[in-house]
Amino acid sequence: MTSSPDHSPFSSPFSGDGPRIGVVLSHGFTGSPHGLRSWAHAFAAAGFAVRMPLLPGHGTSWQELARTRWQQWHGVLDDAYLELDADCDYVFSAGLSMGGALALRIAATRPVAGVLLVNPGLVIDDPRAPLAGILKLVMKSTPAIANDILKEGMDEGAYPRTPVAAAHELNKMFKDTMRILPRVTAPVRVYRSTIDHVVSDTSIVALRRGLTHAPLELIRLENSYHVATMDNDAEQIFQGSVDFIRSMVPAADPASAVPAPSAQEASHEQA
Repeated sequence: MTSSPDHSPFSSPFSGDGPRIGVVLSHGFTGSPHGLRSWAHAFAAAGFAVRMPLLPGHGTSWQELARTRWQQWHGVLDDAYLELDADCDYVFSAGLSMGGALALRIAATRPVAGVLLVNPGLVIDDPRAPLAGILKLVMKSTPAIANDILKEGMDEGAYPRTPVAAAHELNKMFKDTMRILPRVTAPVRVYRSTIDHVVSDTSIVALRRGLTHAPLELIRLENSYHVATMDNDAEQIFQGSVDFIRSMVPAADPASAVPAPSAQEASHEQA
């Protein structure tokens, strides 16, 4: 049995050695930071600065989400990136599902050092998606897409209904994100569940097609569904993500290194 979902944002300062590393992290559509909190803690435990905001319209009610626009979701995550960028030498973007698309938007518009994605969404397969702009006038919500988790007893705390108006915004954001994918140049690692009842492989195909200037690495998760950050393969994601970031960043930054004092300088300091 899990405790009540914690929808609050997560923030941690840099506490490691060497270059200052930051990670900006995004949750998914109708979800909240609750579903990624353990991932954020893993980054913080590694010494990285972390910012994981609560996206507008999330963590409250699906009715409030229905009143938001996709630019608001991106804007909040972009602000979190800029906050990290002001204090860090390297910043990575990461996200789950829709949060993966937002992380890719950050990578397409900001100089990130790398991208980490878990079951990223870029395409809505529902045939009603192109009609969402009209359907939202007569249909306020549809059944939830939450808790696609193989591990028993887990609850990501997402909304019980999916607002059609917000799904329309999501579809627009996905299309615009695919348009700018060629701008991504940083290495991208994707953790992909072999069984995912929310995001199909159509999104992975779109990602492969769009990343024309960035290396893409895909790692299969054999024992998790969509919300893999709360599922059986979570530890593999957490440790692998930390390892990926460390592999992208030099152990020491020569430009910031302070040279050891010479023997003559040392003798003056001791005098």
